[in-house]
Amino acid sequence: MPTAHDLVVIGAGPGGYVAALKAAQLGMNVACVEREPVLGGTCLRVGCIPSKVLLESSEKFAETRSELARHGIKVASVELDLGAMLQRKRTVVTTLTKGIEGLFKKHRVTRYAGQGRLTGPGQLVVEGTDGANELTAKQILIATGSRPAPSKGVELDGDRIGTSTEALSYSEVPGHLVVIGAGYIGLELSSVWRRLGAKVTVLEFLPRILPGLDSELAAEAQKLLAKQGLAFRLGTRVTAARVEGTGCVVEIEGGEPIACDRVLLAVGRVPHTEGLGLDAVGIRLDEKGRIPVDDHFATSVSGVSAIGDVIRGPMLAHKAEEEGIAFAERLATGYGHVDYGVIPAVVYTHPEIASVGRTEDELKERGIEYRKGVFPFLASGRARSLGQTDGRVKVLADAGTDRVLGVHILGPRAGDLIAEAAAAMAFGASSEDLARVCHAHPTLSESLKEAALAVTGQAIHV
Repeated sequence: MPTAHDLVVIGAGPGGYVAALKAAQLGMNVACVEREPVLGGTCLRVGCIPSKVLLESSEKFAETRSELARHGIKVASVELDLGAMLQRKRTVVTTLTKGIEGLFKKHRVTRYAGQGRLTGPGQLVVEGTDGANELTAKQILIATGSRPAPSKGVELDGDRIGTSTEALSYSEVPGHLVVIGAGYIGLELSSVWRRLGAKVTVLEFLPRILPGLDSELAAEAQKLLAKQGLAFRLGTRVTAARVEGTGCVVEIEGGEPIACDRVLLAVGRVPHTEGLGLDAVGIRLDEKGRIPVDDHFATSVSGVSAIGDVIRGPMLAHKAEEEGIAFAERLATGYGHVDYGVIPAVVYTHPEIASVGRTEDELKERGIEYRKGVFPFLASGRARSLGQTDGRVKVLADAGTDRVLGVHILGPRAGDLIAEAAAAMAFGASSEDLARVCHAHPTLSESLKEAALAVTGQAIHV
């Protein structure tokens, strides 16, 4: 007999495991299916978390080599122990994956190891190493995430030419690393290996880096990253990449081939929907390979829903988490909501880049009248004390209502600072509201207050 559950979640990434835990908290009998040996999905295993560990470690290494002397700290010699750095990454990941296992046990979420496949309405089978388990559920939630997008002509070998997964575990610092794609994944991993000593060349088809983010801040970020040693070749189409001998060759349209030691393909991600049995229940993918859903995450098949990277919207872990919470709450209470207008995005380079709401480019394209307030970190006492004065805060507010439409930050701890802006926008704050909130001194958050003041030309410290 099949095992029955109220809810079966396929996928234990940020969206899936959060949905499972929330549904269990709300009293449901929940199961979660995951084919990988550990929980946490791409984000925790080979994505967000391990990349941030390496970004932090590599930044400390670079700071020790070249920045500490400015603080009056002399270091006789600095050596890289890449093995220890990678082991720290593995330890952090293992600790967090075990934490999710503990939460599943605490909330009595049943874990099934294997590939989940729909076999009919409310029915699925989990095919694992120990055989197949047949399950039934009142509701099935697909949260299988995404995988690195391929690129025509780029021959992945899982070693010399690979994706972000391989770039998180290079056994040695590449002499020359070519990165295809100047999005957040490409730039973050470029930063890691450049700090550790690699020559890094970033190839991007578009005429700019970080498509989708505020173009003004992206251009400034490019200049800062170039100063750190990243070489950018924009407007460059890669036609092929292959392994030759102990190295690689990257061919570009209209230019000489580039010889290098390793190639990182980082041209985006695509939904991971293979092997789910969608055809068996009549679910058809859209033109981008996503699962079509309505405003409440329901697919065209009753009792089957989807969230996260497999549906429309930004492929961000926190977006998937919010959808997982909203889905579970709607099942239990009839109401669940995600405000897609205030989902922040962060690029964890140095300095960080963070954004929420509309960009200045979007406002211009839509013909929306706005006012802009800008405050440079160069004028921040806290940024001065940290020795991190690059970048600025930009606040965009409606010209008529003064409601904050977007906030964009390039600078120290931008990823943390953006949360205040997101909260303010979620409650419909005006730039005056932000400006009238007392901020502790000296803090980096004062720069957001000053940028809000600058919307009406009233900044104090610039």
